Order: sequence, then structure tokens, then C-alpha cells
Amino acid sequence: MARLKAFDEQRAIDAAVDCFWARGYEATSVRDLADRMGIGGASLYNAYGDKRALFTQSLERYANRSMRERIARLEERHRPKQAIRAFLAEIIDRSLKDPDRKGCLLVNSALDVAPHDAKIGRVVAGYLDELRIFFRRNLEAARQAGQVPRALDPERTADHLLGVLLGIRVLARTGARRKALEAVAAPALALLELPRKAH
Repeated sequence: MARLKAFDEQRAIDAAVDCFWARGYEATSVRDLADRMGIGGASLYNAYGDKRALFTQSLERYANRSMRERIARLEERHRPKQAIRAFLAEIIDRSLKDPDRKGCLLVNSALDVAPHDAKIGRVVAGYLDELRIFFRRNLEAARQAGQVPRALDPERTADHLLGVLLGIRVLARTGARRKALEAVAAPALALLELPRKAH
């Protein structure tokens, strides 16, 4: 059977992303996916493989249109330290503006799917590592530019910021308000501040 046209494939994979994101991997059936994507079950298998293969492709699509797009845009517009601040601020805003509080598909998958599927776990870990590398890259650049304290360890601080990010995403799903989410981010962001000079 011929594959779907490229344009239709993009729309279909976006629909699969939304389905997995709303229902979770385990609760999403092949029928749910076929209905949401507007294709038959046989066409789904022929075009994308099985459910796990489609989920892996959906994670890649989500990473491209969400995480990677945000990183590229913020690094283009901001200096390193400001890029980190803007990233966390945008995550908080996005989490609060989602009426369904779906959270982040990558973080949800790390919690719900990765512990039970080693292959998907490795895939998800790779995406989370991209976030860690984003933090580390900008921390190193900020350190070189004198934007953050010289004693700051980019590697350890990047790990810390990733943990903060994951915490924000999880807390947002429980209905936490802006004040609580900003309180989680505040101590980590305070690490980036240069010491004030004595007068």
C-alpha cells in the first residue's frame, strides 16, 4: 500500500501526538489513534508500524515542534542567562495556560512509560539530555561572559535546572498555581545571580 502524502502524514502524526498527549501511551488504543488521525487501522500499520513505533515518531515530532523550537528561538533572541530564565518562564506560562493541564509529553512519558519499556526509556532519556545540554551550554557561555558567578559549576547546575524543570511540569499537572511554580524556579535562578558588590 502506498504511503500517505507528506502533508497528510504531518497532519496525521500531529493528531497522534495530541492523542498520546491527552490519553497517555497505555490508555491510547490503535483504534483511538486511527480515529484521531483519520486513517484506517491497516493504513496506520502500513505507514507507521505498530503502536510503539508510532509513539516513538510522535515523541520526535513533539520534541521538534516544542522543545527544539523553543530552544532555538530563545537562544537566537537572548543572551545565555536570559535564555535560561526565558525558558523556565515560558514553561510556567505554557503549563498554566493549558486548560487540560496535560503537562509535557516527554516528562509524562518519563514517568508513565519509560519504567516499563527500556527502549522508550532510552529515547525519552535522550530528549531530556538535550534539555540538560541546553542548560549547560548556556551556563558555560554565561560564565565566560561574566553573567554568572565564576564558581558556578555548569554541569551540576544544568542537572539541577533539569530537575527543577521536571518538577515544575509535574506540579503543574496537579493544579499548582503560578506562585508555587515560580517558587520552585526561584532558588535555582538565584544561583545564576552575581554577588552584589559592597558599597
